Amino acid sequence: MPRKLISFDWAIKKILRSKANFGILEGFLSELLFTEIRILEVLESESNQDKGFDKYNRVDIKVIDADQQIIIIEIQYLRELDYLQRILFASAKTISEHLTEGTAYAEVSKVISVNILYFDFGKGDDYIYHGTTNFIGMHNHSVLELNEDQKKLYKAEKIADIYPEYYLIEVKNFNDIAKDSLDEWIYFFKNEQIKEDFTARGLRQAKETLDVLKMNEQERYAYEYHQEQLHYEASMYESSYIAAKLEGKAEGILITAKNMKQAGIPVATIAQVTGLSIAQIEVL
Repeated sequence: MPRKLISFDWAIKKILRSKANFGILEGFLSELLFTEIRILEVLESESNQDKGFDKYNRVDIKVIDADQQIIIIEIQYLRELDYLQRILFASAKTISEHLTEGTAYAEVSKVISVNILYFDFGKGDDYIYHGTTNFIGMHNHSVLELNEDQKKLYKAEKIADIYPEYYLIEVKNFNDIAKDSLDEWIYFFKNEQIKEDFTARGLRQAKETLDVLKMNEQERYAYEYHQEQLHYEASMYESSYIAAKLEGKAEGILITAKNMKQAGIPVATIAQVTGLSIAQIEVL
């Protein structure tokens, strides 16, 4: 059985900011973006600073791709429900933090937001989603394109190449069957394990670097405390969600019973339909 490894959120906070470990993130990003990614530097910002149990679990990095384009990639490891607003805020913050004062807007850096999500959302049946910005005509539905001067100015072929891109990786939706090298990374995110036959870029280094058994006693204590905090937060969320759901269901039943009563439906019938007692219905 593969050895248990350090969870990716802890690795982002404590290990992967080191230049010696850039190969791990470079491997993951190269697999995700289908291009060779080389990390130039970790960008220091308010969100990157280590502040105890940081809910952001976020790192901003400046990279260069195979076409020599410099991109800022923001990686977040998220468990919160307000993820859409958080992702939007974080990408805007990344742009503003790393835009030098007095720089022309044409020089705004391309931002790619990579978000590893550990909760259910929406109704999608996939586990990787990619979002871009396009402008569509309201009448003929054509896509607005850059003219040749704009392409030179922005060093881009499409409008979508200028605006932030978003990758949402829904770890819980992954079925643990690794069909390609990117799936091998997602298997690691979900299970904190790397199988012997995995060959994705960066995973070999991750397997060596993120071995829990290589931690000293102080590091292991901090890591175990971090894991306990995650379990506690997950438990509190689940309890709150169930309680809210039950409360909403009970309120809905009372509203239904009240409406039925106002419509002149016999109390006995209302009791049979809603499960409420006659006494409860009579006081509505």
